[in-house]
Amino acid sequence: MQVIDFRFRPNTQKTIDGIQNSKMFKGLCQSIDFSKMQAQNLEEIVADMDKNGVERAVITGRDCETTYGAKSNNDSVIEFVKKFPQKFLGFIGLDPHKGMGAVYELRAAICDLGMHGAAVDPYLAQIYANDAKYYPLYAKCCELDVPIVFTTGPASLVPGAIIDHVAPRYIDFVARDFPDLRIIISHGGYPWVNEAIIVAQRNPNVYIDLSEYEFSPMSEAYVQAANTMIGDKILFASAHPFVDYRKAIETYKKPSLPARSAAEGHARQRRQAAPAGPGGKDRRPPGRRRHA
Repeated sequence: MQVIDFRFRPNTQKTIDGIQNSKMFKGLCQSIDFSKMQAQNLEEIVADMDKNGVERAVITGRDCETTYGAKSNNDSVIEFVKKFPQKFLGFIGLDPHKGMGAVYELRAAICDLGMHGAAVDPYLAQIYANDAKYYPLYAKCCELDVPIVFTTGPASLVPGAIIDHVAPRYIDFVARDFPDLRIIISHGGYPWVNEAIIVAQRNPNVYIDLSEYEFSPMSEAYVQAANTMIGDKILFASAHPFVDYRKAIETYKKPSLPARSAAEGHARQRRQAAPAGPGGKDRRPPGRRRHA
C-alpha cells in the first residue's frame, strides 16, 4: 500500500523541541506527554517512511509571529524539502497580519524555493478564516494555482486561542468567494463534524483530513459521510509527530474507517488536492499552470 500523508512533520530533535517548548503548544504537549516521541535524523525518518509505504508527505509550515512572537518554522520546511524533494511537499506557513509581506513570501516560496502550497492557522492568527486580511493570500494562491491548508480543531490548551475562529462555516465563505482555490480543512473541522462534512460536500474545491479526531466523540459521522457523501474528498493525514504516522496508517486499515483515503484514493489526491511533485506530470488543464 502506497500512502501520501497530508499532514506530517519530521520528528527531528529540532522539530520536537520547537513544538514542546513553544508558547502555543507547551501546555498541550505536557498533557499528552509529547516528550516520549523519539527523535530521529532526517535520513532515518525517510528510510522508515519507505519501509512503511509512505510515498510522499506534506509538511505544513506555521507563522504566528505577530500574535505569539514565535519565529516561523518555514526555514525548516524548506530545508526538509530541499534535502528530499521526492519525498516531501512543503506548504509555506503564512501570517495574515504581515500584509503584503506575506504575499511576497508566498510568491517566493512557490516560484523560487520549491514549495507546493500554503498553510494558515486562524486560531493562532486570532481572526476568522474569512477576515479581509487573508484575502490577498487567497487571491495569490489562486494566481499561483496552489492549494491551502486550514488548521482547525479545538486548539486545546493554546493560550489566547478562540475556538470559533476555525469553525468550518467561515471557510465556507472563502470557498464561495474563491471557487478556484483548492482548500483542505485539516483536523476534520472538529468539533464541528457535521458542519465540516457539509462544507466539503457543497463546495467542489474543499477537501478534508480527519487527523487526530478519528475516534473522538461524533467521529462516526465522518465514517458515514465517507461512505455516502464525501468519499472522494477525504485525504489521509496522520498529524505526525503528535500521532505516530505508523499508528495512523493502522487505524485507517480498520473496516470502520475510510481506508480508501489511505490507499487507492491517493491518485485522486495528486490530481485534485496538490500540484504535481518534482518531475511529476501536471494533470491540470492548460491555463491552470503555476505562474508568478
